[in-house]
Amino acid sequence: MKTCKTASMCTPAEESQAIHVFDILGYSKHKGMGHHVDSHIRSRVFSVGGHDWVIFFFPDGYTEYDLDYISAFLVLWSNNTKVRASCDMRLVDQYTGFSSSVHKTGPRIFNSGDISKFAPQTTCFITHNEIEGSAYLRDDRLTIECVVTVFHKPHVTETKSFPKIGMPPADMTEDVAKLLEEKKGFDVSFIVAGETIEAHRFVLAMRSPVFKAELYGSMQEAKSRQCITIKDMQAAVFKALLHFIYTDSLPSREDTEMARLLLVAADRYAMDRLKLVCQSILCEDLNKDTVAITLALADQHNCHQLKDACLEFIELSNFTDALVATQRLKDIKKTCPSFIVEELEKRKKLRKA
Repeated sequence: MKTCKTASMCTPAEESQAIHVFDILGYSKHKGMGHHVDSHIRSRVFSVGGHDWVIFFFPDGYTEYDLDYISAFLVLWSNNTKVRASCDMRLVDQYTGFSSSVHKTGPRIFNSGDISKFAPQTTCFITHNEIEGSAYLRDDRLTIECVVTVFHKPHVTETKSFPKIGMPPADMTEDVAKLLEEKKGFDVSFIVAGETIEAHRFVLAMRSPVFKAELYGSMQEAKSRQCITIKDMQAAVFKALLHFIYTDSLPSREDTEMARLLLVAADRYAMDRLKLVCQSILCEDLNKDTVAITLALADQHNCHQLKDACLEFIELSNFTDALVATQRLKDIKKTCPSFIVEELEKRKKLRKA
């Protein structure tokens, strides 16, 4: 199973940042506004990251419990909005111009529809005593500096595949096949039906244990034999056998007769894969004219799958009676053990029962 590995990357969110300075002149004159919701001074609207914000300043504190404090809030002023942001509420030293942080918030979600639109989430910003008499208050002037940072959505890259180098297809069979095509380096000859056919010892031995024994056996004559006579085989069949040995494939789509002859050759040289290939061809070509001889061949060469296929074909084709009564059955009786004939006759009786 091939595994495809891909990746994507999240980069930090882009930020929009701005500083709003809210100067409160006449600080002492704003005292006594009370503790109502509307008892505050509001800055002008300012925009950060595409959203509107304001600062609320409550000189007497937000509630009656905040008498010792002033309250100050950053407020998300845009309607129907949610935004991830942070803020740093600072007070400016009136002598140096530098500011100091009083309260930091976030990053978090500001929702214009609920209390989260306010920051900080405390009404106790700083006490009157801490401001009055300090460098934050000079000439009755108090300056609030608010640093607002809006975080936009993170950027995620497109999905990319990890680099890979494709695995080349196997080409060993092509290289071995060239040995046969180029007709070079032959070191053994076969005489088949009067025709001389050449090959390479090591290739034959690699593909067939029978050839290996013949060509590299312990007997001295096996080592010295350069020309071997093959009996009971046609030259065309031996050439097709060599083609399969060198290429692991048949020369072309063989007919039924050649498939039978190659099956016999494959069994002779213990080439199990070729034997199965031939069985597959013969199984596809089963019909009422071929099934009897194919069944006999399958039994003679221990092709159990092909034999079962033949018997099942006979049963499914509904011509068991005709076959048992024909010359084909006599041929089977001559070449096959009696149990095959008995099997056919038993299936016939079962069909009649």
